[in-house]
Amino acid sequence: MDYIHIGKIVATFGVKGELILLHALNRKTALKDVEAVFVEEKNGTRLPYFLETSKAKTGTEIYLKLEGVDTKEAAVALVQKKIWLQDADFRKLAGTKSPISLLGYQLIHSGENLGAIEEVIEQPHQVLLRITYKGNEALIPLHDETLEKVDRVKGEVHVVLPEGLLEIYE
Repeated sequence: MDYIHIGKIVATFGVKGELILLHALNRKTALKDVEAVFVEEKNGTRLPYFLETSKAKTGTEIYLKLEGVDTKEAAVALVQKKIWLQDADFRKLAGTKSPISLLGYQLIHSGENLGAIEEVIEQPHQVLLRITYKGNEALIPLHDETLEKVDRVKGEVHVVLPEGLLEIYE
C-alpha cells in the first residue's frame, strides 16, 4: 500500500485532544471521506488513527479530532509528527494545481523517462522533484524555465533541464 506524506501536526487546539494539521494539499479541505490518517512514529512506521471529526481551517490547515486522542496531553504527544494518507485518499483530495499532486508522475526530459517523482519539496522560488536517476537520488528543479508541460492524462511531467544537470547524478 502506498502512502503520501501530506504534512504534520503543528499544534493542539482546545482541551479535548483536537489537533491542527498543516498540509500541502493546496486547497481548503476537511478530509471528507477519509477514514484514517497515518502518523509517523520515531522508527519510521506509520500508525493509523481513525478520524472522529475534521474541519477545514484554512487552505493549508485542518482541525482534526482523532479516535483515542481525548486529552490535551495525548494530543501534545502527536505535535510535530508527520501525517500520511493512503494514495487513493490523497488522489481524491490533492488540488490539481498543487505541486504535491505530481507525486508518482513520470519525469520526462527530451523524450527520456528519468523516473517516477518520489517526493515534491516546495521552496519559496522553486519546487524540487526527487527522483532516482541511474540508481542515485536526484533533485530536479521545477520552475517557469524548466517546466515544459504537465500531462495529467498520461501522468507525465515534461521538463527542459539545464545542460549538465543530469550528469552530476550519474
